[in-house]
Amino acid sequence: MTIKVVTDSTADLPTELIGNLGITVVPLYVRFGKDVYRDREEISEDDFYQRLLQDPTHPTTTQPTPHDFAEAYRQLSSKADGIISIHISEKLSGTCNTASQGKKLIENGCPIEVIDSKTTSMALGLIVMAAANIAKTGKSLPQVVEDVKQVVSSVKLLVLFDTLKYLAKGGRIGKAKSLLGSVLSVKPMLTIKDGELVPVGQVRSHSKGIERLFDFVKDTADIEDLAVIHSTTPDEAKSLAERISSILSLKQVSIARLGPVLGVHGGPGVLAIALRRKR
Repeated sequence: MTIKVVTDSTADLPTELIGNLGITVVPLYVRFGKDVYRDREEISEDDFYQRLLQDPTHPTTTQPTPHDFAEAYRQLSSKADGIISIHISEKLSGTCNTASQGKKLIENGCPIEVIDSKTTSMALGLIVMAAANIAKTGKSLPQVVEDVKQVVSSVKLLVLFDTLKYLAKGGRIGKAKSLLGSVLSVKPMLTIKDGELVPVGQVRSHSKGIERLFDFVKDTADIEDLAVIHSTTPDEAKSLAERISSILSLKQVSIARLGPVLGVHGGPGVLAIALRRKR
C-alpha cells in the first residue's frame, strides 16, 4: 500500500529530510502587522529573526486553513491508498482542528487519518520521520496509524529558553507562567507534558542549561533518534550534537532550526533536544 505522510511547518524538519522521506509540509502563517507570510515558504528563518528583533510590532501566528489542508490532501489522494496527517499538539494550536476540517472537504479522495502528536518542533519531526519509514513497509493505513500512536508516546522534548518574554507575548506560556518574574540571569527550561508546555526548573546560566540538555540525553536509555534544535546559535547546536554523538551510537544526530512560527514564541537563543526512544 502507498501511505503518504503530511505534517505542518512547526515540525521544523530540515529540507533534506523532507525530500528524502517524501513528506508533505503544510505551512502555518506568520503575521507582522498587515504583512502575512507562509512559514519558511515566504519568510526565511534569517529574515524572520532579524525582523523579530528590529520590528516594533510583535508578530502573531495562525494555523493553516481547512482549504490549505484540502489542497494538500487532493494532490496526494490520486497517488495514495491512505494519508496520515500528524500535527502540533492541539493544546498549542488549532492546526489539528483545521486539518480535520480540511479532511471533510475531500469527497472522493483516499482515507485520511489526522493525529495529534501532543508535541511540536523536532519532537513532532521525529514522529513524522518514523511515520514515513513505517509507511514504506507496506502496512495498511490502520496499521500505520496504530504504530505511529505508539511512537507519539516515545518522544520527549526539553527546551532551554534565553527568556520567556516571547512566550508570554505570544500567549502560549501556560503553566510556565510561574517562572515569570524570575531573576533576569536565570534561564528557564520547559518540556511538553500531555500536550502543553510545563516548567522543569531553571538554571543559573546558559552554559549550565546546555549541561542540563546533555545530561538529559545521557540519562535517557534506549534512544532511537535524536535532534538538536536551535533558533539563532548554529555553532552551539553543532557543538552539542558532536558531544552527544560521542556518547550515543546513532547513525546521525540531526540539527534543526526553530522556524518562524515557533520562533515567534521562543525568540532568539533557544536550544533544545528532541529524542525518540525505542518502542
